[in-house]
Amino acid sequence: MRIWANSRLVPYALFAAGTFLILFSVYTFMSTSHFTLDTSSARGSTVAVQDQPVRACFVVLVRNRELDGIVSTIKQIESTFNEKFQYPYVFLNDDDFTPEFIDRTSVLTKAETRYGKLDAQMWGYPDFINQTLAAERRTEMAALGVPYADSESYRHMCRFQSGFFFRHPLLDEYDYYWRIEPDVSYYCDIDYDVFKFMRDNGKKYGFTIAFREFMATVPTLWQTIQNFKQDHPEVMEHLPAKKDSLWRFVTDDNGETYNSCHFWTNFEIASLDLWRSNDYLKLFGYLDRAGGFFYERWGDAPVHSIAATMLLRKDEFHFFNDIGYRHTAYTHCPVEPEYRDKCTCNPNDNFGE
Repeated sequence: MRIWANSRLVPYALFAAGTFLILFSVYTFMSTSHFTLDTSSARGSTVAVQDQPVRACFVVLVRNRELDGIVSTIKQIESTFNEKFQYPYVFLNDDDFTPEFIDRTSVLTKAETRYGKLDAQMWGYPDFINQTLAAERRTEMAALGVPYADSESYRHMCRFQSGFFFRHPLLDEYDYYWRIEPDVSYYCDIDYDVFKFMRDNGKKYGFTIAFREFMATVPTLWQTIQNFKQDHPEVMEHLPAKKDSLWRFVTDDNGETYNSCHFWTNFEIASLDLWRSNDYLKLFGYLDRAGGFFYERWGDAPVHSIAATMLLRKDEFHFFNDIGYRHTAYTHCPVEPEYRDKCTCNPNDNFGE
């Protein structure tokens, strides 16, 4: 989750609970998917490696004031991965980028850098949202102590990441993306092309941390998705069977309730076709009309995660265990001995510092 609020850090008081939620979510994913932690297949796939270049990019939603944070991230991405592969960067902002931002980011890489501004449809209130009611609901959630309950920009960000980033014209020519953010850490040298791995092995969604959502932020999300299923049988009839999907990652009772598990979407390596599909566009449009991005605080992480478990087979997911990563107080650090000469993180910090 991106923090587009006054404070960009997860409150320290939530750290202990958050660590438990990460561990429980990872356990849920592993027990559901039967994935192995060995990612040697990422470098030695049995699928023949194709020579054609992959149409892929880094996607960065960032503000001018976060310049130092994104400079730090890009330096790490370049040194661990992109100096070898030269994938372009697409920077997006709800305001115009400053000349300083463009100058300082463009000199960090030999790859192409592009800069785009979001329009009112992508970042703003749709006309069907009652803004007075939305403000009342923010006040109610703040009184309950819900994180970022009173932030309008956080909600705009979640809606944008859920339903619009992949529609920005600057992404039209790409098939895959890697989402990166300011003030994060990448710890491991990546000596293979992650985008070619995704393409050549039929992977559609890659992650590195699983987490649990604060359920007070999504009280009606699950039921709204169940309503969508009833109202759109044309979507449901051609989805993967539950036994072939990761459905049990997000529900423990055969779909009665949401168990709060999600992939932490501040790190995503995924196929843009997943979100551009008619099925996902119908789902997002249904969720958008329900108003939960503004009347509650629906995050892009549970939206993406639930949607992906519906739309994809389990073999189309990939856990990037070999990419060490930190966001706020939470860290994924590969613990296997074969990664120690590639990673600078401490394995004891895995899933929490």
